[in-house]
Amino acid sequence: MAAPRPVLIIIDDDPLISETLHFVLSKEFDVCVADSRAQAKSLLRQLDIPPSLALVDLGLPPTPHKPDEGFTLIGELLAHSPIMKIIVLSGQSDDANVKHALALGAVDFLPKPCNLERLREILHSAHKFQDVELVAEQKKEANFGLLGESPPMVTLRTLIAQFADAPFPVLIQGESGSGKELVAGCLHGMSQRASQPYLSVNCAAISPTLAESILFGHAKGAFTGAAAPHSGYFEDAGEGTLFLDEIGELPLEMQAKLLRVLENGEYQRVGETQTRRSKARIIAATNRDLREEMHKSRFRTDLYHRLSVFALDVPPLRELGDDRALLLKHFSKFYAYETKQQNFIFDSQAHLLWMSYRFPGNVRELRNIIIRLIAKYAGQQVNEMQLKAELDLSRHSGNDSESSLIDDEAGLSNHAYTHLQTRANINLDVVLKSWEKAYIDAALKITHGNLSQAAKLLGVNRTTLYSRIQLQEDFKG
Repeated sequence: MAAPRPVLIIIDDDPLISETLHFVLSKEFDVCVADSRAQAKSLLRQLDIPPSLALVDLGLPPTPHKPDEGFTLIGELLAHSPIMKIIVLSGQSDDANVKHALALGAVDFLPKPCNLERLREILHSAHKFQDVELVAEQKKEANFGLLGESPPMVTLRTLIAQFADAPFPVLIQGESGSGKELVAGCLHGMSQRASQPYLSVNCAAISPTLAESILFGHAKGAFTGAAAPHSGYFEDAGEGTLFLDEIGELPLEMQAKLLRVLENGEYQRVGETQTRRSKARIIAATNRDLREEMHKSRFRTDLYHRLSVFALDVPPLRELGDDRALLLKHFSKFYAYETKQQNFIFDSQAHLLWMSYRFPGNVRELRNIIIRLIAKYAGQQVNEMQLKAELDLSRHSGNDSESSLIDDEAGLSNHAYTHLQTRANINLDVVLKSWEKAYIDAALKITHGNLSQAAKLLGVNRTTLYSRIQLQEDFKG
């Protein structure tokens, strides 16, 4: 029996392009098409299984001449399915857009017009890497992927071990791509519930109109199309673990129903009056600031406190210091072996650059960079310029490296080391002044030029800030 064809979603507002791609690629992929971010999200919610691949244009309505909609869509697609492989196909292909799209989690970027044969190769390569990751997912032990010897990672593993067997909910917080789903899997795998079901539901992928039925089940005839009774995730999880990913996306009405389950274990299927009881342990995850969401009345305060009996913060990669090198070694060896290719190596300057890079897309971005490097430079030495082409440096450093704002000690030390190694005649006063100017400019931008608010943001009084701005002007002059 032939293996099922991978599903590819194409999001492009140009019907000529989407129809042409559909015609060409449907010979090898099951293709579905959307012309906007909203239509893509609606289509995803109708599919039983998320697409393996996505082909995304950056210039989408309502702002087709800007890349913002496309950038937002990349994040939403990965929130819907973290293992989806996204290729950007766009005419907005200047270097800054390319690197930002890759940092957000796209695996590759092709400018329009593209060579169709090259596009096919990239799609098949991305799907091959996805298959490798899925096999590894099935084989992994409880702590697979939680690699690292930095203090934040040691602390995280210690807390996971402490919380694993507790019956209370756990709230996992962290940036996109940092590995929250891995932490949830570890909590289940290290608990006494490990032999019981582990179910994961992505709240961002649930249609608001079907959320209650998906979570709690429904009776026959409860709504149009409900031809038979159906259990929901809470029932199917039994005495195991239910992982609610992207919990911040759950509608307010459903938040109230979830709170009831957390308080007394009780719920009802849609269309039933019979009360059922859930014994599942709840783990939730979010990349949103739920405290901020509470202040904006988008997340219930009582639900937040119920979910966060235990809270785990997954550290961003920029705070993990030398773990960057450990992850490089692990993933490059893994992907090279599984795809039967030779590994690449960094020269000394490329290695320094790798160790100072902030990885705004966290471990997901790191893995995608390694995938691209193996595809381009298998068996070769990668130099600094070749690595720079894969990194989103422009949005996280200014016009020169003095402006790079690194907020953790390890990253700052690596940055200083690289700077001193690669630049002659460093002037410490100039470096410190440029950092101070960057923070002052950022504070003034955030506060729209309000000096008092900017001073408060920077933790100084208004007079001090004014004096420092004047000194900056004198220094520049």
